[in-house]
Amino acid sequence: MKTRIITGLVGLVVVISWLLSMYTPVFSAVLAIVAAIGVYELLKAFEVKNPVFKGLCLVISLIIPFYFEYKAKINIPMFPVVTAVILIALIIMVLDFKNLKFEQVACSLFSAVFVPCALSCIILFRDVYVTYPGAYEKTDGIFLILFAFFCCWLSDTFAYFVGRKFGKHKLAPVISPKKTIEGAIGGIICTALLNVALFFIFKYKFALSEEISIIAVIISSVCLSVISIFGDLTASTIKRHHGIKDFGNLLPGHGGVMDRFDSSCFVFPALYAIISVISAI
Repeated sequence: MKTRIITGLVGLVVVISWLLSMYTPVFSAVLAIVAAIGVYELLKAFEVKNPVFKGLCLVISLIIPFYFEYKAKINIPMFPVVTAVILIALIIMVLDFKNLKFEQVACSLFSAVFVPCALSCIILFRDVYVTYPGAYEKTDGIFLILFAFFCCWLSDTFAYFVGRKFGKHKLAPVISPKKTIEGAIGGIICTALLNVALFFIFKYKFALSEEISIIAVIISSVCLSVISIFGDLTASTIKRHHGIKDFGNLLPGHGGVMDRFDSSCFVFPALYAIISVISAI
């Protein structure tokens, strides 16, 4: 527990420092590194050993955050790029058919695209005032980033402590024996309360736009907390299927990058989808 808390505090300082670089090239560079580490951990779980194919997947995961960062300045047709990547991957599989299975290729390519795309939604949150001019302000992007992290990490943290104190009914005993229904409910409620507090702080100190209402915050918080739980259970299912306890050991007490950002890969895209729908309405 002590190691977990210390790592969490150090991680908090690192995340805050990273957020301060929000409008610099460092922001997307760190995001690319985190995404690549997460993909590497998944490739290890999938037991991918071909170095060329691993390199292809890692290059993809490194490039995608920079694409999100600079997509307004570059005009590259995606269809030929995607086609080329798939063809290269299949050629590698054919040349190394004894060691590289189609299932590994499919799962690895999906991970190499999904993980960095999901995490890069942070860039979309930051630039929401550019994407939807007139509807959102620059400070709204900061609120959305913090809101997204709250829904991921606070939900998990409160669920852990509430579950330890009051948990009696297992949520998914086969997939994740330590998770309880009481913990999940407690995590959802506590996260919603803190998100409401975050809303009022930004509302009266930084003047949030009218697009972000208290009702939207509460409903989104509950929905995203539920999505966060299922994201975490999805990661646990992958680990069960591959017989591993953690994706890595980079973060003492927490496991690897994917152990910490598993739910983020579900919450971030879901939140941006909510923003898109609200803006369209």
